[in-house]
Formats: sequence, C-alpha cells, structure tokens
Amino acid sequence: MNLLTTKAFSAIGIAFCFVVIGLGAWTRLADAGLGCPDWPGCYGFVTFPTTPDEIAIAENLFPDSPVEIDKIIPEVVHRYFAASLGLLAIALLFISFRENKLKLESAALLLIIIGQGIFGYLTVSLKLHPLIVTSHLFGAMITTSLFLVIFMKSLKISKTYDILVRNKPLIIIGFILIILQIFLGAWTSTNYAARACLDLPYCQGQLIPETDFKEGFNLFQSIGPNYLYGQMSYEARVAIHLTHRIGAIVVFFYSLFLAAKLWSEQTKPIIVGFLAVLFIQVFLGVNNVLSSLPLWNAVAHNIVGVMLFLSFVIMTFLGFRRTNGNV
Repeated sequence: MNLLTTKAFSAIGIAFCFVVIGLGAWTRLADAGLGCPDWPGCYGFVTFPTTPDEIAIAENLFPDSPVEIDKIIPEVVHRYFAASLGLLAIALLFISFRENKLKLESAALLLIIIGQGIFGYLTVSLKLHPLIVTSHLFGAMITTSLFLVIFMKSLKISKTYDILVRNKPLIIIGFILIILQIFLGAWTSTNYAARACLDLPYCQGQLIPETDFKEGFNLFQSIGPNYLYGQMSYEARVAIHLTHRIGAIVVFFYSLFLAAKLWSEQTKPIIVGFLAVLFIQVFLGVNNVLSSLPLWNAVAHNIVGVMLFLSFVIMTFLGFRRTNGNV
C-alpha cells in the first residue's frame, strides 16, 4: 500500500489520536497537568531540566512550582506526541492538495489542531481551569472524528445502509446523548469528582447524598486559582459524579434500544462492534468506582469513550450519505 495517500495518512492519524488522548488522560489522571508550569517549554527548557544545576535554575525561575520529574515526564511526552500529530496533519493537507481531494476537510483538521495547541497553552496558563481542560478534550474528539471522516471518505463507500438512513433521527439523538455524557465524564475528571462516590449503587453509603448542583455545574469558574486537585466543595463534586452516573444509565439503555432498531444483516458488524464497545465502557466505569479509580482503568475508560463516540460518527456518516455513494 502506498503510504503517501490521504487514506493511509488518515488511518495513521486515527491511531495517533488514540495515543495522544491516552497520554492526555494519563497526564491528567496522574495529576501531572502542571508538570511543566510554562508552555511550550518546560521550566524554560526546550526539553526539561534533568541535572541538579538545571533543576536549581528551573526552581529559581518558578519558585512556586518545585520540579517533580515523575510529573514532568507524562506532560512532556504528551506534548511531543501532540506536536507530532500537528506535523501529521500538515503532511495530510499537503497530500490532499497533491491528490486534489478532501482539501477542505484536511484544512479544517489542521485548523482544529492549531486550536488544540492554543488550548494546550491555556490549560497551563490558566492552571487547569475545568472549562478549558474539558474543551481541550472535546477538541481531541473532533480531531479524531475528522481523521475518521477523511478516512471513510477516501474509501469511497458505495453501499447504502437503508436502515441507518431510515433511523437518522434516532442516531442523532444517541449522538447528542453520548456528547453530553462525554462532557459529564470530562467535567467529573477535571473537577476531581471521580472519587466523590466510591460505592455502588449508593454514594458514601447514601442513596440520596447531599449535593450542590449550582456550584457543581458552574461552568465559568473564576480565573486565577490553581485548579490542580479541584476547587469545588464535596457536595458539588457529588452532584457532578451522580449526574455522570445517571447519564451513563440513560446512554446505556438508549444505546440498547438504538442497537435493536438498527439491527439487520447489513449492519450486524457495525452494531456488534458498537455493543462490544458499550459493554466494555460500562465495565470500566463500574470498575472505576469499585476499584477506587486505578490509573490504567481510568485511562482505558477515556480511550473506550472515544471509541463509543466514533461509533456514532460512523453511524451518522453512513446514515447521512447520499444514495450515489458521495458525501
């Protein structure tokens, strides 16, 4: 296979996005989002300080941010991979112009990745402001989706999935629900609410614990505080966590309903894959609670959440294609 095609580069881009998202989740969940207090450098270095002399210089430059190598490494590795994704998008745009196809999609992809770089800067400069970090995650979802759409368009699929076409409104409802649920998951993570409830089906031994939804869903929190480890009250974090749980139940049962409506011999591979991802995600979500949020499980929960999102991208793409096979 020629590796210098939009199809090949977009496929590589999809895989690379999963790596970047996984690294981003690892960085966030390891509390390493401020492992480097500046951007794009790290403590004023192109890479990061390693020797005792360099560490002394770094801590003199940033006296409020002592050097912690175990937190610097996830942050720096994530930055390098994210930057490499930008280079991949530039190459994809060049190839799309050479092939004279998918130029608009490739240009949009590069612009989104540039925007992601800006959000990366804001994440550090605004000290992990929850709305910025959540938006950064959604930017990663959009980036992955664009790579996927470019890949699927490059396949030139001619088959029409009639059952998907007939059920477009139901697919869109499901897509909206999964977007809302991913927001709730990101909001739970960025406000450090994942450990607010560590039992099921109760929360801290109560069926209806004390909550503060007004504070919990104040999206426009003040600029200035360091949001590492969160700034919200316990009651606000409980409100966020419980809402995420309720959202998971709604998405789960709606997804089962949608799978039943879309089931056919033609769509069987798509729906089986969708259901497999759904059940894995439910298992990981439950295990997050029962196992007190182990890092590997939490990272996997993020990655499989992306897979669930992309399942809806695929169904939406196939359902909205015109009957002549073009999009």
